[in-house]
Amino acid sequence: MFIDSHCHLNHRKSAADADSLVRAANAAGVAGMVTICCRMAEEVETLKQICDRNTNVWMTVGTHPHDASEEAEKKFTTEDFVALSKTHPKIVGIGECGLDYHYNFGEPADQAEGFRRQIRACIETGLPIVVHARDADEDIIRIIKEENASGKLTGVMHCFSSGAWMAQEALKMGFYLSFSGIVTFKNGDALREICKQTPLDRILIETDAPYLAPEPHRKETNQPALVVHTANVVADIHNLTRDEIGNKTADNFFNLFTRAKDTWQPVA
Repeated sequence: MFIDSHCHLNHRKSAADADSLVRAANAAGVAGMVTICCRMAEEVETLKQICDRNTNVWMTVGTHPHDASEEAEKKFTTEDFVALSKTHPKIVGIGECGLDYHYNFGEPADQAEGFRRQIRACIETGLPIVVHARDADEDIIRIIKEENASGKLTGVMHCFSSGAWMAQEALKMGFYLSFSGIVTFKNGDALREICKQTPLDRILIETDAPYLAPEPHRKETNQPALVVHTANVVADIHNLTRDEIGNKTADNFFNLFTRAKDTWQPVA
């Protein structure tokens, strides 16, 4: 059994066919998936509808750092994130949020403030945070440490592609690392080594669909069904079978996204 811990079923490349993507994933052995929110004002209702129509599809609420400045104008507060997280039983986390200094589509100050608000909402609700990190590792770790004095925050570094320092800092804080199709790429030796050093009980797998399709589908539009190819590589790294890594990462998923257990329906 496999769980795609991070995809975007409402993306323009996926939304018109979201239900068939779920069915294709189920046929490939992917028993569940989380469809991620990037823009609270625009996406939440669509994500709820996708979750309502599909078994074992969950969602988050949150603001992506790319959209931080746009959503800052709407003045979302920590209380808004907390309240919204309670509006549907399939909302299992908050994010994706974080910092992206590679593109800087959102002003850095807006990214940081949005990140802090969402961390605070996670601590208040007990939901895990889904962190996007690109070219901002030191600031991300610093902000998490500053906001998480209580030590109550849980979360995942999604689509992990940072270096060994970031991996160790995240693991020391009790975070999970989620590996995407990047770990299958020919130039992914450094990331595969980080995956090898990551404890098995801290690994998740994801597609980030429709982005980052794994080998041998690199040039295609990604979809949740293809998470099995990432599982193959992670299994090889840890000298396990694909089914063993699937079951282990599924267990890890439910240990982190505990609210998903409430609506989980066993697969026949």
